Amino acid sequence: MNRLQAQIELSARAQVPILIQGESGTGKEVIARAIAAAMAARPERFVKVNCPAIPSTLVESELFGYEKGAFTGAHATKRGRVEAADHGVLFLDEISDLDLSVQVKLLQLLQDGSYYRIGGQEERRVSLRVISTSNRNLKEQVAQGGFRSDLLHRINTLTISLPPLRERIVDLPALAGYFLEENARAFNRKVAPLSATTLRVMQHYSWPGNIRELENLVRRYVMLEDEASILQAIIEQPPQNRFVAKVEIDAGLPLKEATKRATMELERQLIMHVLQMNNWNRKRTAKALEISYRGLLYKMREGGFPRMTRAEAPLGVETVEQEAEG
Repeated sequence: MNRLQAQIELSARAQVPILIQGESGTGKEVIARAIAAAMAARPERFVKVNCPAIPSTLVESELFGYEKGAFTGAHATKRGRVEAADHGVLFLDEISDLDLSVQVKLLQLLQDGSYYRIGGQEERRVSLRVISTSNRNLKEQVAQGGFRSDLLHRINTLTISLPPLRERIVDLPALAGYFLEENARAFNRKVAPLSATTLRVMQHYSWPGNIRELENLVRRYVMLEDEASILQAIIEQPPQNRFVAKVEIDAGLPLKEATKRATMELERQLIMHVLQMNNWNRKRTAKALEISYRGLLYKMREGGFPRMTRAEAPLGVETVEQEAEG
């Protein structure tokens, strides 16, 4: 993330097109706006074009505008997004969704700043910065014939790649705290910080929706003031993205007690998972979970983990006595 910050500062100084790549929900638009805000000469305007949201038949007219009478229904001249972004930033969100016919005209714009309105004969010129994003591999798109190679070379003079949240999971507590403060302020609520247990569960989740998913879950917590809302959302994800808390709940069991049991079961599964990843080495497991060694042993006893002797331990698995000796 420090390297990313340096890239933002470099991109803000360089007057060239920028491509921001990353999975959906990683914050590509946030980075684009950060680049615009860091420019020495602040742009007069930031014009966003959500490429997937515009029907393919309307993309060209939305981007470049049209003259009166250019087609049926064109009762007046209309400026396009390109013209609106003159002396500013044109932000093309998910550029890989543009049709090849529109890509040709966009290439001309990037080459010399010129374009034509639909039905127009007059060449028009603009001065703007183009920032594009894509959640797809554009080189693969080029190989498959879905994206022009010459346009790719034009838009990626500088490329910024955003890591998914699962690859920067150490940042999750700080991000969750930030979203909690922002949403508490927005909704005028006072809520307690997320518990260490809930944060640990969140750090062992794969976050397919990335930062956007995290923000939505924290907002839900702020509105409901119930950590079970976060745990339940994680539990309900597809099997490859979750641990399942199987807890028998009596009809008269209070929600607080049911949540406590579910949390303990999730903790037990997480500890088991990390123990297996570390070949049952408790010291490495405690370090991975960021808890004390004594705290791990307590949770293992509380969760009913077996205490293996030397004779019972599988080959290569360290027992408590062997770890103490080491």
